[in-house]
Amino acid sequence: MSEINRLYQYKTLLSGRRAMSRADIMAQLEISLATFKRDIAKLRDQLHTPIVFDRDLGGYRLEKSDSTELPGLWFSQDEMLALMTIQSMIVQLEPGLLGPKLKPFQKRLDDMLASQGLDAATLTQRVRAVHAGKRHLPLTSFETLAKATLERKQVHIAHLNRQNGETVLRDISPQQLVHYRDNWYVDAWCHLRGGVRSFSIDAIHGATLLGKAAKDMDLLAMREQLNGGYGIFAGSPKAWAQLRFSAARAPWVVQEIWHPQQKSQTLPDGRYELVLPYSDERELMGDILRFGAEVEVVGPPRLREQVQAEIQRMAASYRSPL
Repeated sequence: MSEINRLYQYKTLLSGRRAMSRADIMAQLEISLATFKRDIAKLRDQLHTPIVFDRDLGGYRLEKSDSTELPGLWFSQDEMLALMTIQSMIVQLEPGLLGPKLKPFQKRLDDMLASQGLDAATLTQRVRAVHAGKRHLPLTSFETLAKATLERKQVHIAHLNRQNGETVLRDISPQQLVHYRDNWYVDAWCHLRGGVRSFSIDAIHGATLLGKAAKDMDLLAMREQLNGGYGIFAGSPKAWAQLRFSAARAPWVVQEIWHPQQKSQTLPDGRYELVLPYSDERELMGDILRFGAEVEVVGPPRLREQVQAEIQRMAASYRSPL
């Protein structure tokens, strides 16, 4: 009998009984005293199983609670609802990627919720994830990169540079997977360039797991380096953008975090000023332009000129009739 099956048997033995002696448990499971002691310690300390010794009854029993059992885990009703909510969001996040692998777990959660009079189907219908700008993700590439990240292996990839249309073959050491604005990225050490790079996984059209051990990096130091710029663009900041939002838009923007190092203030006339660092203006410009006339770039001059030029190009597209 495997350990997990043996541990599961403790619940079976103690269900429907007021208490069961140590000797009876050992006899039923055909285990030694040392194994029994290890099992009890693991059930209590690691798996948080509510098993207690009742001196009055002279044996072990399961303490009554609102928890429901799952092999190796115990969940309260609130914890089950939280897990089901997370499960629903994950499936909506990437249905073809994680859904099938979580179905056995989802089935057990469904059964446990049903045992407490809760309808899992109704719950999942009440949780909705809305996606915008989500790109198609090659599942095989993601799974290979996820495996390499967890097992600390290098990967050979074919990565498309969308700016010049060139596909570059390179070996990388994945450090972490990042889900950003509905799309997946892998932050990795690039052995071809000799530095940290962030790759959009939907632009990786071939990924082969290598037998070489991945180069390990200090994750905190790497994140500090990658978080220096704005958005997904890494690198040391080259400038600080100074943005002023209208008083009408301020109540929304004041709650937003654009960058960990941002500075902000509400001006006397109700406008909201946001100052943040950036290393590449492309993503920042896109976010500025989505606010239209509700935001003004105060500085630096180059960023202001770039936004002005883009607005003029946009206006030119609408001057002539279709």
